[in-house]
Amino acid sequence: MSAGRAIGLLLGLAADGVIDPRNGRPVARFTRAAGELERRLGTDRPLAGVAFAGGLAGAAVLVGVLTERAGRRSPVMQALGTAVTTWAVLGGAGLVSDGTELARDLEDGELAAARRTLSQLDPRVPDSLDAVALSRASVETLAENTTDAVVAPLIWGAVAGVPGLLGSRAISVLRGVTRGKPAPYRWFIARADDLVHLVPTRIAALLTVAGAPVVGGSAQGAWRAWRRDTIAHPSPNAGRVEAAFAGALEIRLGGRTVYSHGVEELPVIGIGRNPDAGHVTRAVELSRVVGWLAGVTSVILASLAGLRRRRRSR
Repeated sequence: MSAGRAIGLLLGLAADGVIDPRNGRPVARFTRAAGELERRLGTDRPLAGVAFAGGLAGAAVLVGVLTERAGRRSPVMQALGTAVTTWAVLGGAGLVSDGTELARDLEDGELAAARRTLSQLDPRVPDSLDAVALSRASVETLAENTTDAVVAPLIWGAVAGVPGLLGSRAISVLRGVTRGKPAPYRWFIARADDLVHLVPTRIAALLTVAGAPVVGGSAQGAWRAWRRDTIAHPSPNAGRVEAAFAGALEIRLGGRTVYSHGVEELPVIGIGRNPDAGHVTRAVELSRVVGWLAGVTSVILASLAGLRRRRRSR
């Protein structure tokens, strides 16, 4: 069974890089459906937030459990089910495409187009961002989404199979569609998201350190920024990967960030110059490298988990 899961994860990751009809993927449809349902609820009460998130995430996990059971007796069916689900939930190819578009628009001075693309990836208000601020925001969102849309699903898929793939991605989507809502409404979703990404963000930061030299970055800088700057970040997870990206590219991130719900003064992370379009291009390549390293890591974890299960059954 472990072989089927490992092969499925690798095949799904490969398919993500080749087949990218983003609007037709189940995760895109789930995002639209979740957003529409959240708007129709029309309430900001905490219990509504719990019911909304718990119901949708629970449904995603249930679908995963049924899919996993269907392939339990056949390694081929398990590999196929895992591969299709992995392709369905991963967002690596879309992230690379959007990041490349951002870098191109910034290089050409098409700031309005860059703001439109950024608004599809990040909840901050981009209207007043200049080229430097757009470059900073682009690198930050590439770092964060590399964890949410690539690393976390793969790691959870390795240890929990299809339910892990669907459940972890569902939580990420729900966090996104409820941004801007009152804190009591979002509390359950935010805590669930923190828990789901607790380990994957640290793995993503470590993989960023490992992958930095591949894109001409600094592994030492990534390690130092990760260990030094994440303490001051308000998020227990997101700041780690952003700091690692900043250190790898030798740039500064963070600072004043405007959201629809207000202004946040985030700590400055990294040491170096302000980012530009070239750094966004390198961040795209770093995201791609981290994604493939995460794929290899997930295959190893799935294989080790399978070996442990076989030893226990003897």
